[in-house]
Parts: sequence; structure tokens; C-alpha cells
Amino acid sequence: MAAAAHTRNGSDARALDHREWVDHTRVFLQPIAAPSILGLFGFAGATFMVAAYLAGWYGGPNAPAIIFPFAATFGGLAQFLAGMWAYRARDGLATAMHGMWGAFWIAWGILQLLNATGTVHLPASGAFTPFGYWFLVLAVITGFGTVAALGENLGITSVLATLAVGSGLLAVHFLVGGLGWERAGGWVLLASSFLATYTAGAMMIAGTWGRTILPLGEYRKSANIPGGRPIRTLEYELGEPGVRHGQ
Repeated sequence: MAAAAHTRNGSDARALDHREWVDHTRVFLQPIAAPSILGLFGFAGATFMVAAYLAGWYGGPNAPAIIFPFAATFGGLAQFLAGMWAYRARDGLATAMHGMWGAFWIAWGILQLLNATGTVHLPASGAFTPFGYWFLVLAVITGFGTVAALGENLGITSVLATLAVGSGLLAVHFLVGGLGWERAGGWVLLASSFLATYTAGAMMIAGTWGRTILPLGEYRKSANIPGGRPIRTLEYELGEPGVRHGQ
């Protein structure tokens, strides 16, 4: 009985201390919106345009020359900037994924520009070994990102998982050839772009409404139920008052 009373009194004291901290602490920050909203939308837009072409939905041999300005700016520049802002938010996963894929889309745009101006000549179809190694690197690193995302939520995990698989399929296509590999990679990347759109939309809506509308498969049940409010613990983290880890 005495032990229970002591525990209860200790809990009450901690609650009062927390309330005191909340009521009397003033913190001046330079907050930023969740960078992954922009990063995921940029990735989804560029990936949808290119993956739809790879899946055979539209276009001819000159389609990449029309797509690349959009892909290089929205999927490249905007996503790369999101990765750098994620660095400020101390989100290592988002920094790595947005930074890497943003850099890829910028490089892809530059390559298509060089091809369009005749500086380099890319094969219209079939195997292209250097490009195969591009996608091989992307698939491996994105695979590690998928494992890391399992500790965050199922939305990000599904985006990265399909992205890693799609990159792997395209790596095989560019290394050994075969239209089937290209088509399969395009379809899987389309799925990744759809999942990225949903995830970014869910994050954006939650930010404006202040509650979960579209669930992302977060492990905190109260934050993942539509209508539930996210839990934000007030704490001194790593010696920086009010600075929150992640997005």
C-alpha cells in the first residue's frame, strides 16, 4: 500500500513538473513544414511521368526529351531541396532518400539534355550497361531505406519497397535487355508513385487539419486512427529545447 502511494505521489509530482514546464517555458525556433511533403510529391510527379512512358502508356523515342525539364526540376531540384530541409529536421531517412533520388533526377535530366543536343547518344531501347549500374545502386540504397522506414510508418515503407523493386527490375533491363523487364519496372514504379502521392497527401492534410484524416500505418494507434490527434512529447531533446526529431 505504501509503495503504491509512493508511486502515485511520484507520478503526480512528475505530472505537475511537466505542467509547470509547459506553462512557463518559452522557446523561440525557426520551424519548417515537413520536407517530405514536397519531396514525395516531387518524386511522385517525376516518377509517374517516366514510369508511364516505360510501362508503354504513351510516347515515342523522343518522349524523354519532353519529360526531362519537368523531371529535373520537380523530381530533381525540388526533391533535393526537400532532402536538405529534412537534414535540418534531423530526419536521416528522408535526407538520404530525397537527397539521393533528387540527385538522380537532376542527373537524368542532364543526360537527356545532352542526348537531345547530340552531345551524347543514348540507345533508343534495349540494354545500356552504364544506366543499369545507375539503377543497381539506387535499388540497393533504397532497399536499406525500406528497412529503416519500417521503424517509422507503413506509408513510407511501401513507397520505398516498391521503389527498390522497380529500380531492381530496371537495373536488370538495362544490364541484359528485354522489353518485359522494362515494362515490369515501369508498372512497379507507377505503384510507387501512387503510394508516394497518397503518403504526401496524408501528411499535408494532417498538417493543416491538426489530426489524422488518411492513416499512414503509424505504430502509435492514437495518431493513426482517422480523427485522432498526433502525440507530440514536449521534451529537451539532445540539449536543444523544443527541437523535435523527424517530421
